[in-house]
Amino acid sequence: MDKIMIPHGAQEILETLQFNGYEAYVVGGCVRDSLLGVEPKDWDICTSAIPSRILYSFRDKRVIETGLKHGTVTVVMDDGQYEVTTFRVDGDYSDHRHPDSVNFTESLREDLARRDFTINAMAYSEKTGLVDPFGGAQDLKRKVISCVGNPNDRFSEDALRILRALRFASTYQFDIDNRTSKAIHSKADTLNEIAAERIRVELCKLLSGKGVLCVLMDYSDVIATIIPELRPCIGFEQNNRYHQYTVYNHIAHAVENYKGNDDVVNVALLLHDIGKPLCYTEDERGGHFHGHGVVSHDIAEVVLDRLRFDNKSKADILELVLYHDSVIEPAPRVVKRWLNKIGEVQFLRLMDIRIADILAHAVDTQQSRIERHHALVQIEKNVIEEEQCFKLKDMNINGKDLIEIGVPEGKRVGMILDALLESVISGYIPNDHDILVWCAKMLILVGGA
Repeated sequence: MDKIMIPHGAQEILETLQFNGYEAYVVGGCVRDSLLGVEPKDWDICTSAIPSRILYSFRDKRVIETGLKHGTVTVVMDDGQYEVTTFRVDGDYSDHRHPDSVNFTESLREDLARRDFTINAMAYSEKTGLVDPFGGAQDLKRKVISCVGNPNDRFSEDALRILRALRFASTYQFDIDNRTSKAIHSKADTLNEIAAERIRVELCKLLSGKGVLCVLMDYSDVIATIIPELRPCIGFEQNNRYHQYTVYNHIAHAVENYKGNDDVVNVALLLHDIGKPLCYTEDERGGHFHGHGVVSHDIAEVVLDRLRFDNKSKADILELVLYHDSVIEPAPRVVKRWLNKIGEVQFLRLMDIRIADILAHAVDTQQSRIERHHALVQIEKNVIEEEQCFKLKDMNINGKDLIEIGVPEGKRVGMILDALLESVISGYIPNDHDILVWCAKMLILVGGA
């Protein structure tokens, strides 16, 4: 095995603890990612030293008592902060979230045995090398997610581990071994006992993984446990020539088609067709889902509230769900109206959603809509690059100018500005100050706007 390159601060912590007679290792995700060739985001350290001994060992450093009763402190080094935790054994998990008690141990193996998956149950130090009692390195090579010990026990301890397993499978494009998979399906209902905020975080990470399609398809029962509003979509046939998948499978493919990492887009794609089963009608031409954008918006609002999304993300997601199926003509005036309506960021997100959606439709119905999509994206690019006017603050006239030519303060100022902006967007008049002032005077004379 190649040597793991430990950051200077973490290495100094290991050496200080070892010099004082204690075992110390980097542990968990940083070891996993290092073995995968991925730069770790955090470096966690475990040690045989009890908390009071950790504090004494770093009495000359700034130490934050992060979770002292659970054996964790944070040591502040020149290159960052590092969590240092005493080897421990967890007690029962009566709430399926947190251990009722924590007992310190001098055994690294016992500490690693309490962890969720074999790939997270490895430790390393330059002095000892890799410590891997449960075969995590082999599972990394096999690209498999396996629980440490009995999967039912691990998921009973903390049901969120179910979503963590799916997240790792999605992120690393790993399979989930059979015993772990069976336990995930059988224990899915225990996710109802987990705080919504914790579920939201894992769900968003899961949706951004390259292996998301397999996870959504193979574990639809788990996804429907945390979002029961999706359950009617599973197996719901669409019965028209534009669709090759059921509603749920279409959603899964749409999510997979998006290659970015914007949580707002990923969640909007997961929810964009959630209202379809309630809108279904059928005639001689097949199945239809008239008005499903509005219904999906309303259902999505309930989901987002329950999962405690922040207000900004919630508003953005709902707007995208509402407009995902809107007809947008590839014309500059139309694109500028949409940019004025929802803004550049949301417009580009909407384009990402629409192409992901299109590519999840029947293959022989895609081409014309793909061409329309590319045309819309190009028009938007031209509008931005050429700094074309599409919002009030871009206009070469403002409310102060109107008041100076005799428009009384109040609603009429806004009405005239809106009328002028629409004329500029439509191409009827240029965004020229003198011409805008002249047009404003004409509107005053004729009583327009």
